[in-house]
Amino acid sequence: MKNTMKFSVEDYLEQGNQKDILLYVFKALEEKGYNPVNQLVGYLLSGDPTYITTFNDARTMIKKVERDEILEELLTHYMECVKK
Repeated sequence: MKNTMKFSVEDYLEQGNQKDILLYVFKALEEKGYNPVNQLVGYLLSGDPTYITTFNDARTMIKKVERDEILEELLTHYMECVKK
């Protein structure tokens, strides 16, 4: 490879990987000093994106994934951990 490659977090996250988007948003909320669990629960229950900070485009990222897909990802991961 002789060509320089450009990597963009936004381009990567736009591919629809719910897990990565959720982690990205979680970290952005932490960095801004919010309680990520409380903020994400508020968003998931209400659908109000203002629960998610605009810092690092976290609000834009979270809106790329349907709330039911996020819940499915969370429940799937939780059940896999409980089974072990």
